[in-house]
Amino acid sequence: MAKILLITGASAGIGAATARLAARQGYDVVVNYNSDSAGAEAVAADVRAAGQKALLIQADVSDPDQIDAMFAAIDAGFGRLDALVNNAGVVDQTAKVTEMTHARLRRMFDINVIGAMLVAKEAVLRMQSQGDGGAIVNISSAAARLGSGRQYVDYAMSKAAIDLFTKGLSDEVAADGIRVTAIRPGLIETEIHAKGGEPGRAQRLAHMVPMKREGSAEEVADAILYLLSDQASYITGTCLDVSGGR
Repeated sequence: MAKILLITGASAGIGAATARLAARQGYDVVVNYNSDSAGAEAVAADVRAAGQKALLIQADVSDPDQIDAMFAAIDAGFGRLDALVNNAGVVDQTAKVTEMTHARLRRMFDINVIGAMLVAKEAVLRMQSQGDGGAIVNISSAAARLGSGRQYVDYAMSKAAIDLFTKGLSDEVAADGIRVTAIRPGLIETEIHAKGGEPGRAQRLAHMVPMKREGSAEEVADAILYLLSDQASYITGTCLDVSGGR
């Protein structure tokens, strides 16, 4: 029987690449998205083309009611959940801390931190009730180590919170056979840079990476699927950098 994997923010970038790779590795995939319905539908079509089931669910993870509705749909559609990739997140326009507003900070933490925690909570409750373990991979960022001064300190802070959440949650659920890890991508060529007002950012900063290039969403997806797999059966509570050495 195929394992059921929920990927939040799966309509583009790392989430989409992870959904496509997961389907090729035999997972049925819950494709969550917020606004990009066309992208999500394309991902779901690719999952089905790989011979796996896809459940498409629109939900804004900053809204607890929509998170509840998403899990109700998963319960109705699949009746179980084996794995979660906690990927949904936002970045904002580059700014100094002195230029940031309360509204910006509220949005950043509602989506990147509180939303991720509530999604993980619901996933853990289902994995615990099933009694056969599970795996969660939270998507952090190398920004959590670098601070991102004069760019987006708020985003870096939100991802540092994800690192610590990963460790804390992993300690709580390890005895239940649930593994919780995080991936810290570095400069990855995805749409998130354009959303932050810098579409060429990855290429522009690639010279700062020891490997002298940006990474791809597919390279991050490879690491995510490894951490979800039985090959990582003794790995929990840690973060893996996928950053070209940066």
